[in-house]
Amino acid sequence: MAVALLCMAACASDDEDEVVIVEPVHQTVVMFFPWSTNLKSAFQRNVQDFSDMIARRGLKGERVVVCMATTSTDAALFELKVKKGKCVADTLRRYKNRTFTSASSMASLFSDIKTMAPAERYGLIVGSHGMAWLPVDNGRQSRRMVKHYDVGGPLPTRYFGGLTTDTQIETSALAQALADTDLKMEYILFDDCYMSSVEVAYEMKGVAHYIIACPTEIMSYGFPYGRCGEYLLGSLDYRNVVDNFIGYYSFSSSPYATAAVTDCTQLDDLADIVRQINEGVGEKSVSLTDVQPMDGYEPSLFFDFGDYIRHKCEDALLLEAFNAQLDKVVTYKGNTEYYYSALCGKVRIDRYSGLNTSESSLNTLFQGYDNTAWYKVTHCKQSIKQALMTDLGLNPKVLK
Repeated sequence: MAVALLCMAACASDDEDEVVIVEPVHQTVVMFFPWSTNLKSAFQRNVQDFSDMIARRGLKGERVVVCMATTSTDAALFELKVKKGKCVADTLRRYKNRTFTSASSMASLFSDIKTMAPAERYGLIVGSHGMAWLPVDNGRQSRRMVKHYDVGGPLPTRYFGGLTTDTQIETSALAQALADTDLKMEYILFDDCYMSSVEVAYEMKGVAHYIIACPTEIMSYGFPYGRCGEYLLGSLDYRNVVDNFIGYYSFSSSPYATAAVTDCTQLDDLADIVRQINEGVGEKSVSLTDVQPMDGYEPSLFFDFGDYIRHKCEDALLLEAFNAQLDKVVTYKGNTEYYYSALCGKVRIDRYSGLNTSESSLNTLFQGYDNTAWYKVTHCKQSIKQALMTDLGLNPKVLK
């Protein structure tokens, strides 16, 4: 907390300040904490833990820049530096009347960071609440449904953005912002619930090499950066990031954790296999009661991706090809015996691939799933047919 408080006390810059051009370093890590309503103290602990790690390890050709929203419309951009053996916060810019929720607003932020902390390689840590691929609600009927972040209780968990629609962020908007600023991240660590999702990873594949995230809810404390932060700097070691995350929670009072590392460069080949599986089974439905749930919703919204395909695929050779490619996509994963949901408590994990999916969910929040990039590429024949029928003014359901 001390680092974040120091930053806010030192703020003296604003949106109009001139930016000094600097030489690029080997790596810049960006910690992005958009306004998340009830997680500010958790974010401050995250920054403090990362700062403690930097004080011990030092910085070796790296820069660490933090964007912390202080209200729903204000934010501070500061850099963590080592001075006389201590980690201190040096304020770079203060933003007023700015909501970092749209692609354009986030692109402006990333452009500032790219100018002030240029690097040969970038990493991004996003801390907030999370809801995988789901679009911002914008007044749909599903707003009346209680979500995991609405529930209090002894173990609060983390939504991508805040609790209200005006502070929430579309996954596609983040991808667009990074693309618009030509920032290809070596990794994006989503310190948010449900973001280890095949739909999310496919959306981000053009702007990130690796995704590190959790397929279930995550405790509000998030990743223990004092233990795993050093592996996000220098010689990257994603296995140790996951192992330290799982190990930390395994021996805590809330022993619930799931995490996985996704190689986005392998997703196109996976999508091609899933498309073939979908073509082979046609309109066959999967009994979702037999598929490993990854949430506490009723009906479930998130399922284990590998287990879902196992139940869906009828071709043994295709299933073998799918499993082999999934091993290339999910390069490393870990989990405790149970995961935790604020909606229902602890749930046993019997089958675990490291990725979740919402395919075929009966939950009302499933609306809009066919607009995801993952759905379109894995159901391309159906999508083309539906588009043609729509253009002709016909109901696609009459032709099967």
